[in-house]
Amino acid sequence: MRTIMMLAVLGMAASTQAHADDESLTLSWSENMLTIRGSRLPGGEVKVWYLEAFCRPGSTDRDWSKTVIPHQTRLIDRSTNGRRLRLESRLADGVVVEHTIQAGRDEVDFRVVASNPTANPSEAHWAQPCIRVAGFTGVEQKSNSETYLPRCFLFLDGRPAPLPTEPWATRARYIPGQVWCPAHVDRNDLNPRPLSRLVPSNGLIGCHSADGKMILATAWEPYQELFQGVIVCLHSDFRIGGLAPGESKPIRGKIYLLEAEIPTLLDRYRKDFPEHQNRRP
Repeated sequence: MRTIMMLAVLGMAASTQAHADDESLTLSWSENMLTIRGSRLPGGEVKVWYLEAFCRPGSTDRDWSKTVIPHQTRLIDRSTNGRRLRLESRLADGVVVEHTIQAGRDEVDFRVVASNPTANPSEAHWAQPCIRVAGFTGVEQKSNSETYLPRCFLFLDGRPAPLPTEPWATRARYIPGQVWCPAHVDRNDLNPRPLSRLVPSNGLIGCHSADGKMILATAWEPYQELFQGVIVCLHSDFRIGGLAPGESKPIRGKIYLLEAEIPTLLDRYRKDFPEHQNRRP
């Protein structure tokens, strides 16, 4: 009898583990596109242009071609269970950026180290992970579309604020889109899209799924800007701040894929990015 009970317990544990494995996220990467897959995700996946660009400062009112530092990224390793990736980016100025990306049940964790092995300073100031959210929000993937805005949010005055925020900037070198600059970043060093005069309360930007049951949100430390893009995308762009010869800087980020409970999202964010709590707009 004891043997039978033990086998039953082991069987239940194996079933529970198999169920957990079924719900865990997995990762793949090819041609600068990171794909996050999961049985609970709307459409089964979320794609991230990882990375869209590495950028120089002084970019807010400048031709984009003069801002971007050319780079190439390659896959170094992928775990057999598909939950861990290692990438390496090499910039034209010699900077090397190493990425370790780990999937959990309801988040993707990014650990990044940017290093300058050269004898010259680097102007690598910030970089753009571009999260495509058309499938998640249930809208058509269409350039310059703003149909997904009512499902998106950031935080103003400590509270979630749906997009479009009021006021909504409409003038810039390139339109449409919207950029929100945190208090610690120079407003001359941003994406050359319409720049809101509103200062976000924290480093989170996100959206609700089409059925309203899930939230996708993202944050980085350090972060350069929050951005609503023109290919049905959302950005929390991470900050490098330039690199002196021989200098290395650690950077970390999260993509949360949670049940649609803002308090739960905020609790996770505060634990993951405690240094953000001391910043004020």
